[in-house]
Amino acid sequence: MSDLGEANYILGIEISRDRERKMIGLCQKAYIEKVLKRFNMGNCTGCDVPFSKGDKLSSEQSPKTEQERQEMKDKPYASLVGSLMYAQVCTRPDLAFYISVLGRFQSNPGQAHWIAGKKVLRYVQRTKEYKLVYRKVENLQLEGYADADFAGCQDTKKCTSGVVFLFAGAAVAWKSMKQQYVSTSTMQAEFLAVYEATSMAVWLKNFMSMLKIVDSIQRPIQLWNDNTAAVYFAQGNKRSSGMRHLHLKFLSAKEKIRDGETALSHIGTDFMIADPLNKGLPNHVFHRHVASMGLQFSFDT
Repeated sequence: MSDLGEANYILGIEISRDRERKMIGLCQKAYIEKVLKRFNMGNCTGCDVPFSKGDKLSSEQSPKTEQERQEMKDKPYASLVGSLMYAQVCTRPDLAFYISVLGRFQSNPGQAHWIAGKKVLRYVQRTKEYKLVYRKVENLQLEGYADADFAGCQDTKKCTSGVVFLFAGAAVAWKSMKQQYVSTSTMQAEFLAVYEATSMAVWLKNFMSMLKIVDSIQRPIQLWNDNTAAVYFAQGNKRSSGMRHLHLKFLSAKEKIRDGETALSHIGTDFMIADPLNKGLPNHVFHRHVASMGLQFSFDT
């Protein structure tokens, strides 16, 4: 066996280090450049955000006539979504919501969906040098943020849950997914997001306990949510009339809090880092939360 030195690339992910400042970064610039070239967007003009606040996509924008379907026949929409998916899964939590939305229309995409997909490509053109930067911190512990929109899906009126976990200054796990049921209140939507965060927290706790890399993982994992009613319901034994039809499995989130595996606290909306994982946001808000996830252009940013 030969020692080939430090790893610089793994599965298309570039690894960079700043040992003096105890920082490590993960970047997929080379992979993103290949994706842009594949879709003839290598020299495109970048844009600030993948979706603008107020952008809406629905099945109403899907082709309805044979002519419209023929116009979309040569558009590699599914390939575009799949190519961006790999970047999103590995190092780009800022893309999670937008790839999730685009993926809903793969069976019958229309021109509006294709244009939206190309806008995401323009965004990754501008941010292709983004890297997830992990650093030495004084208090090394895992914490998660759970958030939801309300009736954001234009077709089903279902909500979208956004969850992100931070460790050593950057995101280590994230998810954006349309909820299984139609929520009748913001409280219910937010509680379902808390359930998703709880499920991820338990898995991460078991995984990190097995690795034995940090003692603090044995303490309750801190979760944050910006809905006071949802936090109050999750923390207590009281029932809510708005939650009486909730599937029993979701109540396991309350059980994990009671058993001390997780701890849930309220946080102001301005500090809800998971916001970009469930809705379009104003540019400055989007970039502030993305920076909080640990995504930056360089170690000096």
